[in-house]
Amino acid sequence: MGTGLKARSYILKAALFATGLSGIVAEYVLSTLATYFLGDSVFQWTMIVSIMLFSMGIGSRFSRLIEKNLLLSFIGIEFLLSILASFSSLLAYSVAAYTAYTGVLIYGLSISIGLLIGLEIPLVTRLNSEFESLKVNISSVLENDYYGSLLGGVFFAFIGLPLIGLTYTPFILGGINFIVAVCLFFILHEHYSRLMKKWVYLWGSATLIVLVVGVSFAKPIVTYGEQLKYKDKVVFAKQSKYQKIVITQWKNDYWLFINGNQQLSSLDEELYHEPLVHPVMKLAKEHKKILVLGGGDGAAVRELLKYPEIESIKLVDLDPVMTDLGKENEILLSINEGALNDPKVEIINQDGFKFLEEENDFYDVIIIDLPDPKTIELGRLYSFEFYRLCYKRLRPNGFLITQAGSPYYAAKAFKCIDKTLHESGFSTLKLHNQVLTLGEWGWIIGSKTLSEGVLKQQSLKLDFTDLETVWLNQEAMLLMTSFGKDFYLNGDTTVKVNRVHDPVIHKYYLKGSWDLY
Repeated sequence: MGTGLKARSYILKAALFATGLSGIVAEYVLSTLATYFLGDSVFQWTMIVSIMLFSMGIGSRFSRLIEKNLLLSFIGIEFLLSILASFSSLLAYSVAAYTAYTGVLIYGLSISIGLLIGLEIPLVTRLNSEFESLKVNISSVLENDYYGSLLGGVFFAFIGLPLIGLTYTPFILGGINFIVAVCLFFILHEHYSRLMKKWVYLWGSATLIVLVVGVSFAKPIVTYGEQLKYKDKVVFAKQSKYQKIVITQWKNDYWLFINGNQQLSSLDEELYHEPLVHPVMKLAKEHKKILVLGGGDGAAVRELLKYPEIESIKLVDLDPVMTDLGKENEILLSINEGALNDPKVEIINQDGFKFLEEENDFYDVIIIDLPDPKTIELGRLYSFEFYRLCYKRLRPNGFLITQAGSPYYAAKAFKCIDKTLHESGFSTLKLHNQVLTLGEWGWIIGSKTLSEGVLKQQSLKLDFTDLETVWLNQEAMLLMTSFGKDFYLNGDTTVKVNRVHDPVIHKYYLKGSWDLY
């Protein structure tokens, strides 16, 4: 093969490397968007990737219908891909602002982009067959596509999502497809007739204009779409490596949302954090070493710091962006009173399960303030295995408390947490309270030594007069420990223990009566 033919072959392979990179990132962008708007990350990632791969297969089949002008067809596909990939986020946020059918758009984009990606590989293989033998051609084409996919995955995990975000990462993908098309056109332009060149100039110019306009208006469009998701003014929004964090404002109060789900409101957060912290702290005889799992907003730590005898508080939260906000954001600082900057507090950004597996310290109290178990990965943090790790890290007279969602809106999930704690060796005490902005919410206390009867008796005798609280007092404990009959379960009281290898809690949670919320 001559030098000129080799150069053209290398150009085609480089193009495929670049499209492999952009293709895999497009899958990840759409999967992340589906998770953000539709929830259940494992399901969304599984379905988006599977549907895109299936669509790629259909696209590969359709490629046999293209018999002429293969290079021109490839360039046209790249132009179209650049537009679809670039505008995926903008379209999702725009549609979400006006309709509940965001999933239809996201899955439609998955199919469309998958079809176009599926057309690419067969076309490049056929184009490259002029320059290499069959066995070399097939292996080298697939090799470059797979190498590009690896780089794309690394880019998305370490740069695209955490640093650039979902607003502009898609435009980088679109830019890659556009540059590939333009480079192929100018390097191999002698293969085109004058009429074909005019068409390519027209397509390319139109695509470039669309991309430039999209980049220019991307941020205000996403901000507008984001704003319409929330009834109050969005005053802060940031996509971290792990989650979308949003703060909204209404009058003089603020709401914190993670992936669209409320975590707290300054209007009534004490109705959540005081029951989370003070009953378990009053039941415990020792308060020297405290472990908080989650709680990156710092409000639970604020309540803990009301106990001067505490020597150290270790807060473990996966997302450094969240804990940095808790330490630096003026809104959260006004809520947590600078608690995360206290010298007694040590912040560790790590998965709670992994932390407990590696931890050697023992604690007097463990407070679990994690998001609701609405996905399989969050369900790990409500599993038998997780609670056994907590059990091992507690001192003999130690106590644990976990937020447990709503005992009424997600009654089976609440019962599942209670049963799983029992299976892990704890005696339990269930609590609930009406939080104005969250509805009826619940927590479960676990004890290593006290029986359930003694646990409830002691809880009703707790004295909070030495603490500065907004709502909690001794009378409140009578309210919080009283549940009545389980009429809201409609007789269905059978729940399983939640285990890592048999995750059930996310199913209970998602099948709750959230339509009544």
